[in-house]
Amino acid sequence: MSAIKDNDIFLRPKTLDEYIGQEKLKQNLSIYIGAAKHRKETLDHVLFYGPPGLGKTTLANIIGNEMGSKVVLASGPSIEKPCDLAGILSELEPNNILFIDEIHRLPHSVEEVLYSAMEDFKLSIIISRENSCKTLTIDLPPFTLVGATTKIGSLSSPLRARFGIIEKINFYKVEELAKIVERTASFYNFTIDKKSALEIAKRSRGTPRIANRIFKRVRDFAHYKNLKRITYEKTLESFENIGIDELGLDYVDIKYLDTLVNRFNCGPVGLDTLSSYIGEEPENIEQVYEPYLLKLGMIDKTIKGRIANKKAVEHLKTHNNC
Repeated sequence: MSAIKDNDIFLRPKTLDEYIGQEKLKQNLSIYIGAAKHRKETLDHVLFYGPPGLGKTTLANIIGNEMGSKVVLASGPSIEKPCDLAGILSELEPNNILFIDEIHRLPHSVEEVLYSAMEDFKLSIIISRENSCKTLTIDLPPFTLVGATTKIGSLSSPLRARFGIIEKINFYKVEELAKIVERTASFYNFTIDKKSALEIAKRSRGTPRIANRIFKRVRDFAHYKNLKRITYEKTLESFENIGIDELGLDYVDIKYLDTLVNRFNCGPVGLDTLSSYIGEEPENIEQVYEPYLLKLGMIDKTIKGRIANKKAVEHLKTHNNC
């Protein structure tokens, strides 16, 4: 259990006003946070869902800053037993924000401990002793649970129902990503022209995390040539070396589409079959690659399997008409 941090924490906006994009979500959060502060209450429990890299952790930090509360980090996969969660909950202080990433990966037995903690701020633990069981109940200080998930359908209905605020984080617009790239460049004291920032944004799959990652790689190419600024020509040259095309598709995306179109005549193909052919774990394909390909309209997910659309065929410039 620790405060949220990473190598690029200084890049994260600290307030809703600094946060770029997700305007409707920000508006709603501003109202919820303002109302809770006006009533001098803890914020209701919050669930953020959406593809990875869109800002769920950043928003948890912002909620903590806006509420003037400490943010405590936990991860779903690391909480294996009820006692693990009990240890975290028992150390919370009044008005803390408990952020659980990948909350859909909590075991069912752990979820059950959360129910009373979220509803009544009570920790109920079953203690086994000499062939008998006793329930120990401990009062908890008021806190706000912020959960983050890429798979909201994997949350049990009872757990999902205990979140008072449920918000979806959507892919970002190109213009918003360009502003994020320019902001990142300023934090690194590096100059980038608007055309280059827009080009990076176009190839960032609607995701700020990817936009920042690509910017840093383009900056590497500029630094290697002892350049003081990123130009459009250097940006295009960098993309050619990195292997990201004009739509933001990389080697794995192209291999996925090529397998689907040319190896299986556009499908339908099962996820496990695609996984074995392109050498990626099914979970990575579902969470990292397919959301963007679906957004582009290049594939469809059906009961029988994945199907490639006309846009995929056109992008590959193949003669296969499927």
